[in-house]
Amino acid sequence: MLRRQLVNLCANALRQRSAPVVWSAVCSKRCKYTQFTGVKGIRNRKNMFETNKIRNNDDDEEGENTSFNHGINLEDRDYEEVANTAMNLSHGQNIEQNIFVIQPYVKWGSKKSASNPDLQLKEAEALVHSLPNCNVQLSMKVPLESLEKRVLFGSGKLEELKKIVSKGRSGAKPLTALFISKGTLSFAQKRLLEGEFGIPVLDRYSVVIQILRLHATTAEAKLQVAMAEIPYIWGQMKDANPSMSRKQGYAFSDIQKEMLKTREKKLKDELDRIRSHRKLIRSKRKQKNFPIVAVVGYTNAGKTSLIKALTNEQTMQPRDQLFATLDVTAHAGLLPCNLEVIYMDTVGFMSDIPTGLIECFIATLEDAMMADVIIHVQDLSHETWLEQRHHVERTLESLTANLSHIENIQMPPIINVGNKIDLLSDLKSEGPDESLKMVSSKTFKGIQDLVEDVERKVLETTGRKKVTMRVKNGGSETPWLYKNAAVVNTRADPNNEESILIDVIITDSKMQQFRHYFCKK
Repeated sequence: MLRRQLVNLCANALRQRSAPVVWSAVCSKRCKYTQFTGVKGIRNRKNMFETNKIRNNDDDEEGENTSFNHGINLEDRDYEEVANTAMNLSHGQNIEQNIFVIQPYVKWGSKKSASNPDLQLKEAEALVHSLPNCNVQLSMKVPLESLEKRVLFGSGKLEELKKIVSKGRSGAKPLTALFISKGTLSFAQKRLLEGEFGIPVLDRYSVVIQILRLHATTAEAKLQVAMAEIPYIWGQMKDANPSMSRKQGYAFSDIQKEMLKTREKKLKDELDRIRSHRKLIRSKRKQKNFPIVAVVGYTNAGKTSLIKALTNEQTMQPRDQLFATLDVTAHAGLLPCNLEVIYMDTVGFMSDIPTGLIECFIATLEDAMMADVIIHVQDLSHETWLEQRHHVERTLESLTANLSHIENIQMPPIINVGNKIDLLSDLKSEGPDESLKMVSSKTFKGIQDLVEDVERKVLETTGRKKVTMRVKNGGSETPWLYKNAAVVNTRADPNNEESILIDVIITDSKMQQFRHYFCKK
């Protein structure tokens, strides 16, 4: 009887341990905002062997199905408590959130932003709308002398905002959080504002992290998002900056700090493995001589839609969302000369995002920098498309500098593409820039001209030439050419019935091989 009671007690304990925890209730004293599912925590040592298995996929040419998360647990509640505290997150997507969006900007001085604050405010509102069950209750732009002051707002503006927040909290739809559209707020800034307003305060980093968590579906994307969270959490901790005379920050315990260090090390190791794996994939593509065309651009510029138009791949499902694509994916396409190329869909860029967040995606962005040609997609229907273009160009330049450890790396040739011209009412015959290729991924207008331009750039960059070769009819030369070159056309030789003429796109190295195998002195 006693043994049966002990067995029942153990079974109940195990069930309670494995049951999901509603974090909004458990962490209500420390965290009040909504956190969305993503990568979590580290696996216990005793269960390490359960995930210490990586599916070898050497037979898969692209290796897209190779699994990661080696030794990383996705259900670490201890880590979630730390992340919730630092980023004002809590569990529960069904909780409706009413957000007050503030867009600060420097109105004068050397640090004055070149961007239009009205358009920046629209982008901040779009970030909030990208989260489920989140509404923009109020929004306004606020001019400041500096974005670096501990007291972000002046005393008069602070009192004005407090009245607005107080009125909003007592309305029919009470405010639940304040979103200040600044890259990263310091702990001191957040703590002061939360004390003044009485609601959680978010910055762009924490909001973008929530969007990335929401859209991260593959193990690789989840690992990169998880790594992007770590610098933010360290920055909010008490001993993040020992040089400060008066240290302020979240006072995490030694166990929590050690847990963060262990998690960070594991994630770095995993990301290093991802980089090595992608390097292997690039090597295999190089061996097969596939030209690579990377498609980059500002978030929601229409990169995935353009690739779908170029490849006619029906399985692709573009979404009108910010950061809809987090993984670099490969898609095969065929140029007019019958040369097969691979289009790489990449992560979108966004302004006023800390470099530490972008650096976590360097493992996948390397594919863009190692491509033969880059297509830079720009949303011409957006009011600040030119500013977005300059931001992407600056980011590409910084990525090139970060990859300087790779020998002879250079910026690939760039084709500038103006997308979404179907949304323009006053479209002119020529684009706003002579180098800009005007297209519509929806109506396919301009796509054929773009494909022909891509073909010219690819042939020029990869050293391929279009030549006509006379070979013996029924000989072994023809299948060799189909295997090692792009056959454009075949026709009968009017001067010799035993020969045929073949138009091919071929590299110099393959041409030398052909001469060695088939051309006798």
